[in-house]
Amino acid sequence: MDLWSRGTVKSLAVPGGVLLLAAALLISGLLVTVSSAGVTYYYYTVFGAGTLLALRFRSSRVLLALVFLLLSERALAFFTTGAGHAIGPSRTALEAVAILLPVNLLIIAFTRERGLNIASVAPKLCFLFVESVVVAILCRPGQHSTPALLHPGFTSHSSFSWTLVPPVGTLIFAAAFIVLLGRALILCKPLESGLLWSLVAAFLALAQGGLGRGADAYFATAGLVLVSSIIENSYVLAYHDELTTLPGRRAFNETLLQLEEPYAIAVVDIDHFKRFNDTYGHETGDEVLRLVASRLSRVTGGGETFRVGGEEFSILFPGVKANDALPHLERLRSVIEASKFRVRGGSDRRRVPRGPDRRVSSRSKGARIRELASSGDSVVELSVTVSIGVAEPNPRTAQVEDVIHAADKALYRAKQGGRNRVEAVSSGRARSSRLKRSTA
Repeated sequence: MDLWSRGTVKSLAVPGGVLLLAAALLISGLLVTVSSAGVTYYYYTVFGAGTLLALRFRSSRVLLALVFLLLSERALAFFTTGAGHAIGPSRTALEAVAILLPVNLLIIAFTRERGLNIASVAPKLCFLFVESVVVAILCRPGQHSTPALLHPGFTSHSSFSWTLVPPVGTLIFAAAFIVLLGRALILCKPLESGLLWSLVAAFLALAQGGLGRGADAYFATAGLVLVSSIIENSYVLAYHDELTTLPGRRAFNETLLQLEEPYAIAVVDIDHFKRFNDTYGHETGDEVLRLVASRLSRVTGGGETFRVGGEEFSILFPGVKANDALPHLERLRSVIEASKFRVRGGSDRRRVPRGPDRRVSSRSKGARIRELASSGDSVVELSVTVSIGVAEPNPRTAQVEDVIHAADKALYRAKQGGRNRVEAVSSGRARSSRLKRSTA
C-alpha cells in the first residue's frame, strides 16, 4: 500500500488541514485581526450548525466529538479562577481535560458508526456523564493540590515548558496523533482525517490555556473540521465507489463533459469474474475488485480510472491518442496478471458453481478454479486477468458516446480473441497491441 501517494496525501490534508492552517493564520493576526466578538460568533455558529448537521446526517461519531469538545471548553471556563492555571481547580481541570480529550477522540475513532439511536448513543452519553462527574469531583472548591495520578513522576516539567498542556497530557496527545495519523493514511476516509486535525486544533487550544480568544477559536476550528468531514464524506459517497474508493459513474459522466480532443477511452473488464463469485463467494469477488482497482488506479500516461459498474472499469486519457495509450494499458494488463492473492478453498454450497459456462472450454481457467476450490479448506493462490478495449474519436465516432461504444466493441474482440489482451480502435481500423494469451 502506497501510504504517501498523491491521493492519500490529498485525502489527509483536505479539507481539515487546510481549514486548520487558515484558522491559525487568522488567529495569529498575520492576515487580518479578528475581534473577540467575531470569535464568539464563530464559536457558537460552528457548534450550533455542527450539531444540526450531525443530527441531519445521523452521524453519532461527529455528534459525540462535538459534545466532548464543547464540554471540555465549558469545564475549563467553569473551573478557572483569577489565578489562572497555576494552582487549584483550574490546574486540575486543565490536566484532566488534556488527558480525557485525546483519549475520547481515540475511542470515537475506533467506534463503529451505527447512526443515531438510543441503543448506540445512550451508553456513550452515559460515559461522558461519568467523566464529567469525575472531573467535577477532582476540581471541587477548596482543592489546592492536583491529584498525583494526573502528573506521574516520570515526566519532567522542564522538558514541556514550551506548552501550557501538562506533560502527561502532551504525551497522550502525541500518542493519539500517531494512531490517528496511521488510521487516516490507511483508511483515507474524511472522518478519520477530520478526527486527526480536530485533535491538533484541540491541542493548540489547550496550549493557550484553553481560554481566551485564541483558545476559543481553535476549539471552534476543531468543531469546524469535524463538520467539514460530514460534508466531505457526503461528496465521497456521491462521487466515489465505496468498495474500491475509485471515482464512480457520476464522476465519470461529469468528466466526460469536460473532454476535448484528442483523448482516448479504455474499457476494462475482469476475465471470468462470475466464476470467482460462484466459486468463492462475493467476499472473494470483492477482494478481486479491490485488487484490480488498486492496480488500475496507478495507470500511467495521465489516465484516470473510474468504476462504472460491476466488474467494469473505464480509463480516460485526456490529450492522448489511442495508440499512445496502448503501451500504458499493456503495462497495466501485465501488472494485473502478475498480481497474486490467496483464498481459502472449501465446499460451501454458496461457493459451488451453479452450472457450466458454455462460452469457454471445459479446461478453461474457470474450470481449474473450481477444481482448486473443491480441494477442501486449503489456501490456494490465484491470479486474475483483464481484457481491455480502447478507442479515440474519429470521423465515424465524433461523439463521446460513440467512442465509448467503439471501446466496448474492442473489448468484445479482446474477449473473443482469448481474453487477457488489449484491443484498440484507431483511425477507424481495429488494431491489437502485443498479444498475451491467457492460460485458459
